[in-house]
Amino acid sequence: MAAIASSMPQASWTAPELRWSLRSGNASIRVLTVDAHPLVREGLAAVINKEEGMMVVAEAASGEEALEAFRKLRPDVVTLDLQLPDMPGDSVARQILAECPTARIVVITGLQGDAHMLRALEAGVRGLALKGMPNQELLDVIRQVHSGRKSIPRQVASALADHLGEESLTPREVQVLRLVARGNRNKEVAAHLSIADETVRMHMKNILSKLAANDRTHAVTIALTRGFIAL
Repeated sequence: MAAIASSMPQASWTAPELRWSLRSGNASIRVLTVDAHPLVREGLAAVINKEEGMMVVAEAASGEEALEAFRKLRPDVVTLDLQLPDMPGDSVARQILAECPTARIVVITGLQGDAHMLRALEAGVRGLALKGMPNQELLDVIRQVHSGRKSIPRQVASALADHLGEESLTPREVQVLRLVARGNRNKEVAAHLSIADETVRMHMKNILSKLAANDRTHAVTIALTRGFIAL
């Protein structure tokens, strides 16, 4: 499957479907795969196209390509990575669902932090899958989401349950922690955000409490692991 790009001619969008129809008839589940890595996209296409009744109609390597492909093809299911070069995957999901509330989206990611997964669910994603899970489990997730159900693997559900009821970091606290993770001191963080030093200290106190962290370094480590921030 050729990766899609805005400069490609219209014929390129229909070629994958035509090749499939010559082999196996029309698929009942048409899939758009979105991932920055060509090998991942090729692997997903190989798995999906071997499954009876499924086919990949297009591939996208970025959020913008994904949005363009969705608008042109209206696939039945979108498989979406959370780490894209131009925008977060959950932002892509929000835009797709804002334009088409009935869209079916499955996140397939190597990130296992509960904050990553929670953002995806809050964006309206109906299925979560982890890279490396057995092929049949992945196909089952796609089928369940296509049928209108939600599908969350046990390990993801367990990670979410571990932090159920905990107070999440506010957007400002995430901003502060991102700057701290880059080695900035309180005064430098305050200058970056145009706030008072005392306000930064207050935010850091709240962050340490919410993450049950011993110090700034520990807070950064926890935040990276859980997916509140990324380097």
